[in-house]
Amino acid sequence: MRVAVSSKRKGWHILAALLAVALLAAACSSSSGSGSDSQAPSGSDQSQQPSGEAPAAGPKVTLAIEHFSVIEGTTWSGAHHRAAQRLVEKYPNTVGYIYREEVGPDSTNPFAEDMIASEGADIIIGNAEFMGLPLIELADRYPDLYFGTVIDSDLSSRANFIRFYPKQYQALYLEGLVAGALTQTGNVGIVSAFPAVQVLHRQAGFVLGVFEAARILNKDVNVYIKYVGDWYLPSEERDVARTLIDQYGVDVITQQTDSVAPLDAATEAGIWFVGKDMDVVGEYGWATTDTVAISFDTRWEVIYDRMIKDWLAGDRSPINPLFMGMADHMVLADGTLVPTVDIMNDGKVGIDAISPRARAQIPQEILDLVEARRDQMIKGVWDPFFHHELVSNGTGLDLENLPVPPAGTVVKPAGQMPTTEWILGQLNFDLHGVTILE
Repeated sequence: MRVAVSSKRKGWHILAALLAVALLAAACSSSSGSGSDSQAPSGSDQSQQPSGEAPAAGPKVTLAIEHFSVIEGTTWSGAHHRAAQRLVEKYPNTVGYIYREEVGPDSTNPFAEDMIASEGADIIIGNAEFMGLPLIELADRYPDLYFGTVIDSDLSSRANFIRFYPKQYQALYLEGLVAGALTQTGNVGIVSAFPAVQVLHRQAGFVLGVFEAARILNKDVNVYIKYVGDWYLPSEERDVARTLIDQYGVDVITQQTDSVAPLDAATEAGIWFVGKDMDVVGEYGWATTDTVAISFDTRWEVIYDRMIKDWLAGDRSPINPLFMGMADHMVLADGTLVPTVDIMNDGKVGIDAISPRARAQIPQEILDLVEARRDQMIKGVWDPFFHHELVSNGTGLDLENLPVPPAGTVVKPAGQMPTTEWILGQLNFDLHGVTILE
């Protein structure tokens, strides 16, 4: 399935003289996201922060997204689709969007070449690594175009094959603070897909928040993780959720999978749910704030906006990888400023996003901490992976030449910021203290 909403591609080299006009409305502020600093986070970011004005008529760019799943009713592909639509609304005279759904690895490149030849695609994205990686084969054949895919564990790239991921772990840390404060049984559960660096680093952010809340409140909290084997297995996800609830006494549950089944299980059991990828209450109405304590929302448009600006500028060596978080943002067509990720629920953001019913059950010191840490991360002066030590649980994913560190190993000390490459390619272990269920 596809839809075209723009005119055909026009070469940047022909229209270079018009770039200043096209980008006049954009205030540019950027820095490399792949640095190896061991210092605290700074306020600099990778995004260009445009004003609310759309660029004047000038160079055109067509963004093509290959979605691994259907779009409707999904938080992952749905969020990518929404991102592209927001960019078209922001830059109606400059940005167009075309797409395909349910793309597998065998059809990635044929679809890409068709969109290039027939619809003038300039930036071609695979929105999951397993089906986006084949695009690297096209990068050398089309040096004037950008290709890209999200990062799961592989960091392969070319100058025009951009690897990217949002710092969702930052918002997940805030969610973990909420979950750790809410649990009355002391048991928090994660319905998860499978061990992969993407999954493990996101879970690490959540677990850090849970355990920090537990320490502050002097609570004994367990985090149980059970894998279902893939991203979208509704029946298995429901079974795992029910196991966590019925057998392990979980009263707060979240997921690293993509179906609505864990949320449905939480609703039926009357326990708290913590959402991922999108505001499932405000965007889809899948539940109410009586069940959803908090979610996080991913604004992929901030990342795509950076790519679009680089492509329009004719940059042959764009920032790569792009690892953008709460300190990176853009302004939407309606004037709303959105960080790459943020906590969100029922259309509200920040501390106001916490469910009113949940908020009444959370001690004020945790509410204050959520608000303070969010503010610090938006300013770029604090990060959970800098602040906390990362200690191996002895479980995780053995990578080539990188086995899971033994249990109790301090892999990353407190007060040191790991590199982008380490977080996205080498964080292959669960954090100490979690329980992995067979």
